[in-house]
Amino acid sequence: MDDAGEAVASLYERHVHPFDRSRGRSLLERGWLDHFLAAVGGERSVLDLGCGAGEPLACYPAASGCAVTGVDSAPSLIGRCRTRFPAQQWLVADMRCLALGRTFGGILACDRFFHLQPDDKRAMFGVFTAHARKGTALMFTSGPARGEVLGTFEGEPLYHASLDGAEYEARLAAAGFRVLDHVVDDPFCSGHTVWLAAR
Repeated sequence: MDDAGEAVASLYERHVHPFDRSRGRSLLERGWLDHFLAAVGGERSVLDLGCGAGEPLACYPAASGCAVTGVDSAPSLIGRCRTRFPAQQWLVADMRCLALGRTFGGILACDRFFHLQPDDKRAMFGVFTAHARKGTALMFTSGPARGEVLGTFEGEPLYHASLDGAEYEARLAAAGFRVLDHVVDDPFCSGHTVWLAAR
């Protein structure tokens, strides 16, 4: 599991074309994103951690008038973001050690956060805090329960992991975030488990 967890970024880099093709554009997350953007409020800046190729998630807040800063560790995916949405900021970086020296009105960590190993997830709450101010909205996806799963993508192992719900709640509270909404296996969001919180 350890090797697979570290290999996720390079896997996406090697298979950027099939990953981009396979990522649906139907935006089943629209309801959650609308909820998130309402929580962002007046400070219309969003940090998207694990932004992939920018579609369909990062482009939605951008189209809603937000200044988006997208971060991904796969250079080819960031290259696609820069081509598609040149008005936004796109950075090749590892979210686990991100330190931009600024805060945002909202932070998204959907569909990549769940690839991190458990200890890396725990450390991410410090990254969230470092980029949040009072009122910052945070939305991320997780697994429905604690565990590690090894799937496949393009015939290669693809790692996923989750903490349990009680630990997420405790770590959010310790980081100064209040849970606004949380649904496990949301049937209206392709079965995602979604967390929305605000600092």
